[in-house]
Amino acid sequence: MTRFLTPLADALPSTVPFTGPETLERRQGHPFRARLGANESLFGPSPAAIRAMQDAAVEAWKYGDPENHDLKTALAAHHGISTANLAVGPGIDGLLGLVCRLTLAPETPVVTSLGAYPTFNFHVAGYGGALTRVPYRGDFEDPDALLAAARQTGARLLYLANPDNPMGSHHPASVIEDLIANLPSETLLLLDEAYADLAPAGTIPDIPADHPQVIRLRTFSKGYGLAGARVGYAITNPELAVAFDKVRDHFGMTRLSQAGALAALQDQAWLAKVQAEVVAARGRVTRIAAANGLAALPSATNFVTIDCGRDGDYARHLLAEISQRGVFIRMPGVAPLDRCIRVSLGDEAAMDVFEAVLPEALKVVG
Repeated sequence: MTRFLTPLADALPSTVPFTGPETLERRQGHPFRARLGANESLFGPSPAAIRAMQDAAVEAWKYGDPENHDLKTALAAHHGISTANLAVGPGIDGLLGLVCRLTLAPETPVVTSLGAYPTFNFHVAGYGGALTRVPYRGDFEDPDALLAAARQTGARLLYLANPDNPMGSHHPASVIEDLIANLPSETLLLLDEAYADLAPAGTIPDIPADHPQVIRLRTFSKGYGLAGARVGYAITNPELAVAFDKVRDHFGMTRLSQAGALAALQDQAWLAKVQAEVVAARGRVTRIAAANGLAALPSATNFVTIDCGRDGDYARHLLAEISQRGVFIRMPGVAPLDRCIRVSLGDEAAMDVFEAVLPEALKVVG
């Protein structure tokens, strides 16, 4: 049989970073009672965003504005930067793929953390990059070790999420600013700030939008509740921002997504409401964990990572039992982080289900 794939593509595993809850529901033959695994916002998007998308639906026969003009203009005003510092794309995941396409050739060195967000690794592998993965320091990504690895390998890209997924931890702004000040000249920092809208004060660093070695990645999927709309953006210097135009799908953003994101950005009161609900839900999950003899880690995100106090096999068994009882959650993928499970935050009804299921599952696993 004729082989049409490139050697690189042919050698890639036939896997994706995540198995979606819909796939799991099809396998088990029934829906989940609580969907707490994908770090979506169960608090939902702004009603104004919903109305804007409904209004835009009648024009779904039109392509979206390929320049994302209105959304970029609003984002520039929101952040106090120029539209020339912005690139818009289909979520942070899509933007990560574009960055890898722009910067990586086979065997180009890349540095990330062992156990960090796996979609980045997926894109690096797709373009043949050579990954170096640095262990966490406790429950935190290790900026000093990441810098050392970047210097040692001559890394083109250094990926860091702050706040972090999957542990929910965060570094103060000063730590990130120090990392940037010490970047090797050949290294570009990909700073994933997916959870920036939910992070405590003092987390988000002061980085000039024109910095030549930083791409900051933001999303409407978390605090704004638009995960299904797939809207993300990059903040960076104009030279890098315009480079996205060389490779992106110019009609990749739908009119509905653009309208929803624009309306969500303009409704900061709704975001403030969600932020308060996230704080309350963090406290509830922390109390649920403690009542069951487990330790919730401090969270700067819309999920709480719970230390099960044992090893990865135990945590996987617990996750399976929780899943069998109708609650979708996830867990970190590598040791020692895999001693934990990860629970997205939700409304009272979803938290009620988790509170009821957890002790039942723990009783089975012993």
